[in-house]
Amino acid sequence: MTTTSAPAAAPAAAPLSIGPLQVWPPVVLAPMAGITNAPFRTLCREQSDGRGLFVSEMITTRALVERNAKTMQLIQFDPSEKPRSIQLYGVDPATVGKAARMIAEEDLADHIDLNFGCPVPKVTRKGGGSALPYKRNLLRELLREAVAGAGDLPVTMKMRKGIDDDHLTFLDAGRIGAEEGVSAIALHGRTAAQHYGGQADWSAIARLREAVPAHIPVLGNGDIWSAPDALRMMRETGCDGVVVGRGCLGRPWLFKDLVSVFEGVTDPVRPSFAEVAATMLRHAELLGQWMNDEHRGVVDFRKHVAWYTKGFSVGSQLRVKLAMVSSLAELAELLAEVDQEQRWPDSADGPRGRTSGNGRVVLPDGWLDDPYDCAIPSIDAESDTSGG
Repeated sequence: MTTTSAPAAAPAAAPLSIGPLQVWPPVVLAPMAGITNAPFRTLCREQSDGRGLFVSEMITTRALVERNAKTMQLIQFDPSEKPRSIQLYGVDPATVGKAARMIAEEDLADHIDLNFGCPVPKVTRKGGGSALPYKRNLLRELLREAVAGAGDLPVTMKMRKGIDDDHLTFLDAGRIGAEEGVSAIALHGRTAAQHYGGQADWSAIARLREAVPAHIPVLGNGDIWSAPDALRMMRETGCDGVVVGRGCLGRPWLFKDLVSVFEGVTDPVRPSFAEVAATMLRHAELLGQWMNDEHRGVVDFRKHVAWYTKGFSVGSQLRVKLAMVSSLAELAELLAEVDQEQRWPDSADGPRGRTSGNGRVVLPDGWLDDPYDCAIPSIDAESDTSGG
């Protein structure tokens, strides 16, 4: 059991109770494919002094039970990472149950989150992610097997409002989750059709909080770009905690801000470019160590460059070079060309990452015909998707 107590001055918030886990502040790092690997979680945890809950990348249940090498690497945690949190993705209740049982029996994690929110076509076209809650009975069977397999480990679920505005599922899914024994429910206030476009519907989070028994925490997700946004979401929706995704892209220090604001301190972190550059180098170095290959680590880091440098005066030619960097030495040399004394620009705040929606969700043929059909999607739904 991991417990940290909230200070008396904390503004209208309490520690987040997820089964035996007490999480303070009530903040969760959202699982993001290709992003929330061990190195990125380390950066975020360092900023928060280990406070909060930091969830792994999405792990495919079939790949886990078959002990796929890539998957087994993705579930490795630093010894200092407590509690350890794994997000599972699956469509077959039996396989999900086996994966949960494996995690519990082999002490692979302290918490299991289930992915019912992923909107990407390669997942939804097979009936997984944000498509699955439409099949109410299949969702119920999957949750029942996961909770039973996990034993004493808390199981939570993360979902979206539904497939689109004509096929909303979040209230039914929340009630089913509560009936099947989940320890918390997180809602991204968008439909799968929206992907990451438009504005998150925080009123849906409030409706879910009203519909779910009070003893089950409801977490809100969507458009938290700063620490004050987290407090505003909790005030407006009554939710018990927040899940932060794209807001921390290129901003691992957001978790320092979140700890501070929940403890009554409102001065945000505003690093100079020199401090940002140091964090970028550390991030790339950690990736190389994790992959046992500096070059691969730096190549993987490239996708973070635009997020870290947003708003700073870098120059188009240098940005192109940074996006093609292949070694730590080259990265350091290029970053040194930027004015290190630059203070934090206002244009560095706000949305990052994917911000578009395509208005269409790719689904299996006939998927919307019967919401109570319990047929399990094709086994191919779980092919090669650990970590996205």
